[in-house]
Amino acid sequence: QVQLVESGGGSVQPGGSLRLSCVLSGAIINNKCIGWFRQAPGKEREGVARIDDDSTYTYYADSVKGRFTISQDQAKNTVYLQMVTLSPEDTAMYYCAVTWGRYCDRVAQSDFRHWGQGTQVTVSS
Repeated sequence: QVQLVESGGGSVQPGGSLRLSCVLSGAIINNKCIGWFRQAPGKEREGVARIDDDSTYTYYADSVKGRFTISQDQAKNTVYLQMVTLSPEDTAMYYCAVTWGRYCDRVAQSDFRHWGQGTQVTVSS
């Protein structure tokens, strides 16, 4: 059973920073792709960033390029999302998810097999 647990969300002022963590546990998965997604109230869930197993591939949505950084510590089975220069438009529930068996640069949101429960990020003054 694969489990993902997110943490690190919270409330910050515009221009602030947060680092989200996603701890993966359960079955050992090779060639996996881990993604961060977010869903704001009344909006569809969107992909924010993703990273492949050996960190050779990363993807960022245009809305977060230059502000968010995805990284991982394989020894800790943890994927991070460092977020800086946050704006109210970044307010959302953030989820991490994992898939495998596909190249990370070709996966769709529907390909992700296991999801965490989410962590709330609120940016307001």
